[in-house]
Amino acid sequence: MHASPTPRIELRAPVPPMTRTLIALNVLVFVLMLLGGAGFWHSPNTVQLTWGANFAPATADGQWWRLGSAMFLHFGAVHLGMNMLALWDGGKLVERMFGSARFLLIYLVSGIGGNLLSLVVQGNQAVSGGASGAIFGIYGALLVYLWVARHQMQQVEFRWLFWGGMLFSALTIGMGYVIPGIDNSAHIGGFLTGGVLGLLMLPAFLRGSPAITISQALAGLAWALVVLGLLTHLPAPKYRWRQEVAIQKQLQKLNQIDQQAQHKWQQIMLEGREGSVSFDEMAAQIDAQVATPYEESFEKLSRLSEDPKLPSAALLEQAKAYALKRSEASKAAADQLRHLPFKAGRPAAP
Repeated sequence: MHASPTPRIELRAPVPPMTRTLIALNVLVFVLMLLGGAGFWHSPNTVQLTWGANFAPATADGQWWRLGSAMFLHFGAVHLGMNMLALWDGGKLVERMFGSARFLLIYLVSGIGGNLLSLVVQGNQAVSGGASGAIFGIYGALLVYLWVARHQMQQVEFRWLFWGGMLFSALTIGMGYVIPGIDNSAHIGGFLTGGVLGLLMLPAFLRGSPAITISQALAGLAWALVVLGLLTHLPAPKYRWRQEVAIQKQLQKLNQIDQQAQHKWQQIMLEGREGSVSFDEMAAQIDAQVATPYEESFEKLSRLSEDPKLPSAALLEQAKAYALKRSEASKAAADQLRHLPFKAGRPAAP
């Protein structure tokens, strides 16, 4: 029976600073999202996408940074709490085993690897986010370390940690096939990536065997081939997220223009009833401050993509028709004012 390496690990890093930092960072992002309009128990996909969730129409549209940002986003307090508990349980062990720098590398690369597999598997079907891919990477590295170091540990300690980690990983992945809404592809991708990284970055006192060196080389080669295969099978985005965002921005601007134009129309009519402005002056104001903004909005909307696959495609067509109708009605009202005698009635709102 060999002595356990745990005392040496704990002396090398008695407090896991990187684990604490990652938990604090995830919580901070969640709080910032709450302040930005996200829900406490559930965040809608639109909010997640704004903050950097993984989704083929956005990620494969050139926003590859989402493979990293998505691992710090959570869809609600329960999602965050469960992930942070798992991160604390596994992270404080793996950080002590590998050191803070290698632990951080395992966490980040596993998260990206999990999100890459999720992108290929789910593609246009789901918006994904969460730290679970990175956390499964930590557990993959933990199991590899424990297996290689099993002869240097007390058997009771090895069985408790190794089979406990295996049970947690197997049950969680199994639940992903039963419970809808769980991104199992991110879990599996992160777990496999973490296992490979754990093998490649084993501490020096565990790398003495030639079998370990051969295993490291084969695992590294296999992992590189898998990543290459994923990169060559990325899904074609169903639509371009940047085009969708451009439409949404113009729709918001049209809403603002509409409110301002309605207010301005009322002001012009009030001034006309008071007799403080002439019909020609009223017509000029309507042209400049009501008709022209609607016309400019219609022109901007018309320059946007008309891809029918865009989620806001129908709204775009409705907005163009509305802006054009309001512009033409306002111009007609202005022309009516110019041809009215001084004592004629006021035109109705367009």
